[in-house]
Amino acid sequence: MTGESKEARANRAPFAILFGVSVATAMGNNGMLSVLPAIGRQIGIPDAMVAAIFSLSAVLWAITSPLWARQSDLRGRKPLILLGLGGFCVSMLLCALVVSAGLHHLAPPLVIFVAFLLCRALFGTFGSAANPATQAYMAERTSREERTQTMATLAGAFGLGTVVGPLLAPLFVLPGVGLAGPMFAFALLAAVMLVVVQRGLPETFKPGRGETPPRRRLGVPWRGESAALWRDPRLKPFLIFGFLVAACQTAQTQTLGFLIIDKLGLPPVKAQGFITLAMAAGAVAALLAQWGLIRMFRMGPRDLMRWGVGCAAIGNIVVAFAPDYAAVAIGYAIASLGYGFARPGFTAGASLSVEAKDQAGAAGAIAAINGLNVVVAPLFVLLYERIGWGPFILNAAILTALVVYALREATLREVDKGGAREEATIAGLERTDEGGV
Repeated sequence: MTGESKEARANRAPFAILFGVSVATAMGNNGMLSVLPAIGRQIGIPDAMVAAIFSLSAVLWAITSPLWARQSDLRGRKPLILLGLGGFCVSMLLCALVVSAGLHHLAPPLVIFVAFLLCRALFGTFGSAANPATQAYMAERTSREERTQTMATLAGAFGLGTVVGPLLAPLFVLPGVGLAGPMFAFALLAAVMLVVVQRGLPETFKPGRGETPPRRRLGVPWRGESAALWRDPRLKPFLIFGFLVAACQTAQTQTLGFLIIDKLGLPPVKAQGFITLAMAAGAVAALLAQWGLIRMFRMGPRDLMRWGVGCAAIGNIVVAFAPDYAAVAIGYAIASLGYGFARPGFTAGASLSVEAKDQAGAAGAIAAINGLNVVVAPLFVLLYERIGWGPFILNAAILTALVVYALREATLREVDKGGAREEATIAGLERTDEGGV
């Protein structure tokens, strides 16, 4: 038996655990997201304020992701994975309690909104610890070629969670807890995964035994002490591209529920099933891209970014002028297919542009822009309240501009060189953003 096969066998159980953590987190975030429009309408929170619930958490996510990436270099990967999962669990439980209080009219809608905002902020503060630590954990245990396929599989775990979460959420809308039920259920699932990680995930990194990287000033992982992370020419184009793509997807997803409720003219609770089906269709399309088409056609980051934003632009145009619910769902699925290409594309490009020792820093930067984009979602919802088709046409314009950017920007054009195409792609080990969209 070769050394590589022994290594692959040793990695099987840890990667299965990380796969489970990724699925559980994506299920919880997307399950919550699927019921938020109905929760807001039921409690009486304005639509834009519902979208803003993620905003403070998103800012904290963007700030803390690089901090936790640095801490994973100093303290090890497993402690940071546990911290992130624990933050998710506690935040989800507190959000469930707040929503339950709102549904039972125990406090005014404004008080419920503020409490919900603060409880979600716990996830932005501590939940961001898991992502860069997980990516660094895998990078340390695999070669470049093995990392490509392993990270692609784990990226699909998030896609699987985005399918299963919205489908399971309605099953937990139970008497007594109502629309808060899914959040209680997902908090319990996270608690179970905490036990699994604590007992089953081996640490690969022992601080103080010669493996700890040299101390660096935060945000300066490359090119010496004078270079800022956000200005590093290897990452900057991917961060710009990634922020805009993530912002478009977040805006479309957070507007979707309100659009469906208004298009059908049904009470929020009765429209929940239709919202769930549309979100599941989009998640299946994204999963088809990540688990099927990317590998089938061996698409590199350059092609993923170009085709992805083009496809997403078409999907937004379909949604903008959809005459009925079916057209909305189809357009959302087309857009999600495009995001399923584009987001792994820029994540893969960023990862392949740096050395293995810098994976945690790159992951922290990607996690930061994936969190910060959520801040713009309330603006799109406000636009929707005034011009129903406005957010989707604006999305289409931004995504079309990104097609041009991907074709003309030198770093994005050259990303497939140096073996990236031969390795297919790293299909994006990332939480799609802080909101879990």
